[in-house]
Amino acid sequence: MRSQPYYLDVTHPLANKGVALSELAKLLAIPLAEIAVVGDGGNDVAMFEQSGLSIAMGNAGPEVQSAADFVTDSNREEGFANAIEQFILSGDRPTREMARAGDHA
Repeated sequence: MRSQPYYLDVTHPLANKGVALSELAKLLAIPLAEIAVVGDGGNDVAMFEQSGLSIAMGNAGPEVQSAADFVTDSNREEGFANAIEQFILSGDRPTREMARAGDHA
């Protein structure tokens, strides 16, 4: 995996954010469907696949954005805070079905 164009990351196949998220969910007895994640890198895609709701930052590459359920603003535009306000604090919990219907943020 390349986390940056100038890095080559060599890790065990099960050492990724998706597996880590699954293990934390088990330890904390939280269903994966109840977990929202936010990310902007290629190493976040495995985490997106395990979570109940995945949100890519607006500054993420196209492949990361297409793997997410929703796309928020960039980190320069307070995308993380905006995603938390819109998807977590608002109480309006969107579903993957809504995202697949084209209702991206």
